[in-house]
Amino acid sequence: MAREQILVVDDEEDIRELISYNLINEGYQVTTAASGEAGLIKAREKQPDLILLDLMLPGLDGLDVYRELKKKQGTSHIPVIIVTAKTEDIDIITGLELGSDDYITKPFSPRVLVARVKAVLRRKKYEEAEDTRVLKIHDMVIDSARHEVFVNGESKALTASEFKILYFLARRPGWVFTRDQIISAIRGEDYPVTDRSVDVQIVGLRKKLGTSGACIETVRGVGYRIRE
Repeated sequence: MAREQILVVDDEEDIRELISYNLINEGYQVTTAASGEAGLIKAREKQPDLILLDLMLPGLDGLDVYRELKKKQGTSHIPVIIVTAKTEDIDIITGLELGSDDYITKPFSPRVLVARVKAVLRRKKYEEAEDTRVLKIHDMVIDSARHEVFVNGESKALTASEFKILYFLARRPGWVFTRDQIISAIRGEDYPVTDRSVDVQIVGLRKKLGTSGACIETVRGVGYRIRE
């Protein structure tokens, strides 16, 4: 039985070949693109189960490709792993804020890359199979199926990562979670981010939620919780 379809978008031919070789050996179907524009076309045509996306692409760069993917209904649901030589903290934070499902830096171990691909695809299957829930807490309504948040009836536009953090905290009001626990819950274990990236997303989340953002409390020296 055919396994999942993966799209690799990278302008370096040797990287495309390396990734393709290792994924095909694992039984995946692989399509490649050498530019952002070509990647968008193939994503819309192939509707892959996962996209591996380089940030530093000629013409339309990886971040712009990601934004375009998430704008369109036909591609917005596709998980994306960013694969890039950029290692600065700001780049990791940007990838997280946009909602990427994982982040791998070059040079990388093919075994690690394959493991990350498997982990993201497992999470995708779990999320699709998980019972949908609508949570009502304080002045917020959080719809996990639609990935929508309403505050006093007004829709709030959150990034994928912000929504996942809010939903994770709201499922257990009063519980305190460390930054590592938050990242592990929404990304998987051993995700290469800093405490600062979590703090940045919490600040953005509070701002977007307005007065309701105050229910997300900082527990000094520990992490965050949603007030009961």
